[in-house]
Amino acid sequence: MDQIPPTQRQSLNYIKGLLQSRRLIPKNKMGQNFLIDLNLVDLVARTGELTKEDCVLEVGTGTGGLTARMAFDAGGVFTVELDPDFFNLARGILFHQPNVRQLHGDCLAGKNELNPDMIDGWIAMRDEMKLTKMKLVANLPYAIATPLIANLMISGLPIERFVAMVQLEVAERMIALPGTKDYNSLAVLVQSLGSAEIVRTIAPTNFWPQPAVDSAVVMIKPDPEKIAKLPAMKRWRAFLRDLYTHRRKNLRSAIAGWPSGRKDKKVIDAKLAELGFDGGIRAEMLSVDDHLKLFHGFESFLFDE
Repeated sequence: MDQIPPTQRQSLNYIKGLLQSRRLIPKNKMGQNFLIDLNLVDLVARTGELTKEDCVLEVGTGTGGLTARMAFDAGGVFTVELDPDFFNLARGILFHQPNVRQLHGDCLAGKNELNPDMIDGWIAMRDEMKLTKMKLVANLPYAIATPLIANLMISGLPIERFVAMVQLEVAERMIALPGTKDYNSLAVLVQSLGSAEIVRTIAPTNFWPQPAVDSAVVMIKPDPEKIAKLPAMKRWRAFLRDLYTHRRKNLRSAIAGWPSGRKDKKVIDAKLAELGFDGGIRAEMLSVDDHLKLFHGFESFLFDE
């Protein structure tokens, strides 16, 4: 670890001095909360289990501290920053890293779409450097964590692992079990395509500026076998989103009031009975496998009319 240049080991004083020298102030609306505990920076990188075969996607370059730390272990790091001031700041820090590529832009082209420049750039870097694995490792801005992870999981890209610093509430939703308050469409989506675990919870004092909520390092491992069973992943995600639009509704009412158009309750009751479901229960009581069964049973009814 001592081979990493000291300027890449960004302490609180280092980050404050760096920003003051550029007259920059962290923007809360952009989720600019910098991790100042160097042990936790190492934890995020270690959890990625990075090797020289890895092409890592990082969203939220910030001051480049985690970027440089990962570049030390990985084959390549493709890092994305929306804020032009921080993009230029990080460029001055990372310019000497031959295995780092920077993109100035948004990671999303919309709530349900990834920025194609990000995806194309990441793939191009992987192919150019002849790397064999793709991973996401990042301290994510809270506002984009859920749509970014969800869109990447259904993208079809062979991503081996996700390691992300996210809001604790989001991490708890990813691992939630049926019948609990945190169980929702995100839990079902993540668990239907892989497995998730909370590696560590992180107090606000480990960031500067301090966020108003606790955070967590979450690790998601996509499962190729699960993914292969869901070729219509965009429909699957849309199905879950619409099923939970009105969380408190029972299955019959939720499907009858489907956003794309109201459905005949008699037809719904017959289909639910055929599939072995009680129309009076709520979706949040169903297992992941039950959600998959419901989706496959209603897919053509809801999407192909």
